[in-house]
Amino acid sequence: MSSPAAASGGLADPLLAASIDDGDVVVSAKDRYWVPSDEKEILARQDCAAGTPPLLYRTFRVKGFLINLYRLLTLIRVVLVILFFTWRMDHQDSDSMWLWWISVVGDLWFGVTWLLNQVTKLKPRKCAPKLSKLREQFDLSDGISDLPILDVFINTVDPVDEPMIYTMNSILSILATDYPAEKYATYFSDDGGSLVHYEGLLETAKFAALWVPFCRKHCVEPRAPESYFGRNVQPYTGNAAGDFLDDHRRIRAEYDEFKACLDGLSTVIEERSNARNSANTKQGHVNATWMTDGTQWQGTWIEPAKGHKKGHHPAILQVMLNQPSNDPQLGKPASSDHPLDFSAVDVRLPTLVYIAREKRPGYDHQKKAGAMNVQLRVSALLSNAPFIINFDGDHYINNSQAFRAAMCFMLDPRDGDDTAFVQFPQRFDDVDPTDRYCNHNRMFFDATLLGLNGLQGPSFVGTGCMFRRVALYGADPPKWRPDDAKAKVLQRPNIFGKSTAFINSMPAAGNQERSIASPATLQETAATSAELADVMTCAYEDCTEWGNDVGWVYNIATEDVVTGFRLHRNGWRSTYYAMEPDAFRGTAPINLTERLYQILRWSGGSLEMFFSRFCPLLAGRRLRPMQRIAYINMTTYPVSTFFLVMYYLFPVLWLVHGQFYIQRPFQTFALFVAVIIATVELIGMVEIRWAGLTLLDCIRNEQFYIIGTTGVYPMALLHILLRSLGLKGVSFKLTAKKLTGGKRERLAELYDVQWVPLLAPTVVVIAVNVAAIGAAAGKAIAGRWSAAQVAGASTGLVFNVWMLLLLYPFALGIMGRWSKRPYILFALLAAAVAAVASVYAALAGSVLYFHS
Repeated sequence: MSSPAAASGGLADPLLAASIDDGDVVVSAKDRYWVPSDEKEILARQDCAAGTPPLLYRTFRVKGFLINLYRLLTLIRVVLVILFFTWRMDHQDSDSMWLWWISVVGDLWFGVTWLLNQVTKLKPRKCAPKLSKLREQFDLSDGISDLPILDVFINTVDPVDEPMIYTMNSILSILATDYPAEKYATYFSDDGGSLVHYEGLLETAKFAALWVPFCRKHCVEPRAPESYFGRNVQPYTGNAAGDFLDDHRRIRAEYDEFKACLDGLSTVIEERSNARNSANTKQGHVNATWMTDGTQWQGTWIEPAKGHKKGHHPAILQVMLNQPSNDPQLGKPASSDHPLDFSAVDVRLPTLVYIAREKRPGYDHQKKAGAMNVQLRVSALLSNAPFIINFDGDHYINNSQAFRAAMCFMLDPRDGDDTAFVQFPQRFDDVDPTDRYCNHNRMFFDATLLGLNGLQGPSFVGTGCMFRRVALYGADPPKWRPDDAKAKVLQRPNIFGKSTAFINSMPAAGNQERSIASPATLQETAATSAELADVMTCAYEDCTEWGNDVGWVYNIATEDVVTGFRLHRNGWRSTYYAMEPDAFRGTAPINLTERLYQILRWSGGSLEMFFSRFCPLLAGRRLRPMQRIAYINMTTYPVSTFFLVMYYLFPVLWLVHGQFYIQRPFQTFALFVAVIIATVELIGMVEIRWAGLTLLDCIRNEQFYIIGTTGVYPMALLHILLRSLGLKGVSFKLTAKKLTGGKRERLAELYDVQWVPLLAPTVVVIAVNVAAIGAAAGKAIAGRWSAAQVAGASTGLVFNVWMLLLLYPFALGIMGRWSKRPYILFALLAAAVAAVASVYAALAGSVLYFHS
């Protein structure tokens, strides 16, 4: 049998060829520098006896010539750095020796941290799931599936900061994904206890009865309606082309009505509540928020009252969609009451559960991590799936095969049992075309995480990640687990709290062949209502290990990275996979201030982790050496700002001295620095080749690193200093997602200027470098410098120009709408330099005239 590769005369892309041979999703041609690395395993598996489970994913490595060039350039730069330090120690000559020593220590720090970052990327690894093999093994011919059950967690807090249309689109994409409906349950956590979210979820469940069968009938992608209807027409891949246009038109009309309903929910609830409150003439009545059935809402009210406000309300749990039957259920044919023909479509919907945990004054509710730990306990009492995948409220499933792809890594017979989580990259819609503020962060997701994939695995980055439930419970991976591990867990129930039902559910959590409880069991929640109410209370976690060694970690801003580290520290591994089309997509802050606050939260949390009990230096032998190095670099990078700020402000000395050199002879020093920087850039060029990135991705990464070091990282250092003194530290602002009606309106956020103190340090650095260039020009004019003097000064001024280029996105950001015309920025900078030069030359001339 000839392969597609043979028919086309051979494929240049080995990864593409391997993917086609396995009958799976086609991989992008950008992977042409990758070749299979598991041929021996594949051949050995084929020689095994019948009944041996097949391998469910392929592994790939970078072609030898490219990765060896990458390693060679890394070695060359290490040698250059060593020669540079040797030369500097032999030439201790500077206009200020104390600044010279600071620069030497800073250069040593930069060299070490660069090396720590680089060595973790010397053996990158890419994986590709074999979806056809997964179907052959788990999807039976009678329509029944043996795939493991899965719990899906989605979290939101405020319908204003996180617009409900995004959140409900995420729910719809989850309900419509290509995974057996009876095999997964979705748990929606409303951490604000809002009736708007509750009724919005009810409306979403109703619309899903149309949307989900439509997606299955016509195989549409993506399965979030807002994104689907907003994209250009795609080739039809379904089996009912004749019905598509009519179905599409009717579903679009239904979706518009659904959106209008969501938009008006707040007004409807307020009017309903006002009417009922006005009709209540009893003395001492309160202005409650009312549900449609005439009962008072148990969560937060429109007019806050005791027991019904943010931070103080009882727990609420409601099963919105019950567990479907195990057998496919075909829909109805088209009729006057039901215009869509679903007679050949399975119309079952997965389980959907609404959760609002209890909140009371005096308790630290631990934000997102606390909410997810409640989801973990509630889901254990209902569906208790061995696998869990989590989403932020603004992320939706962009590729309906994502759940199946992750399962390939979890169920692979080689190392699936030792895999704690599978991390997908974060991708975003509506980011400006040039990605001004590096929202996509592709150097991290498409290069750094591929490097970690060749070690113990990527870190957890907050959303779009599938977990193994028992790993979150703190269990050891099979290769580190003693025979009596289960008994030890049961002998120490206080670790997990006092819920007997929850503790009894733990042994079954590792059973991958178990089904979700029957529909009748889920409906009879009265039998477990006391247990459910108990695990949702604030006091449940008192004197337990929740938030520490169990569940998601507390008290650190980057709870995602720390949780992933804890799993790696216990000996688990993880896998990174970037599929095409993207598995998940979401929204990102394209406003400069919001983006800087996001980076502040990440950098501050990284330092918190390093100075906590989760410091990578304190981990045991189960954390592999290179993985430890990766986490050390991941948690200490903000320290670089201490030395970089010194460099940024060195140009000030040009304003008060005739000439100032941090190292003499300066020409040799500048040559060393230029060559070392050039090797870094050359290494970066090779890296973007094997990572499939662009030069713009690399430039944006460098630019925003410098922007971060000027203003954000110093604030992170201040935060950790205050925390070490027992003070509160810096308050980390959560990123808000703004609702917009289209791309033009969405990009309008790019031009909003929100002046906050966080912007000031970077503005100062820009001003200092502009002033230094102007001062040097003024000195050249007033002092009538020789060509040699001009050449010497120009060498130093290259640094100032380079800094301004790196800070270019920030300068555009603070210009607001004027940044639509970048030439205005260049004109302003040129005018500022000319003004400083003129003033400096005039002052210097006046001084000379006075002395004469």
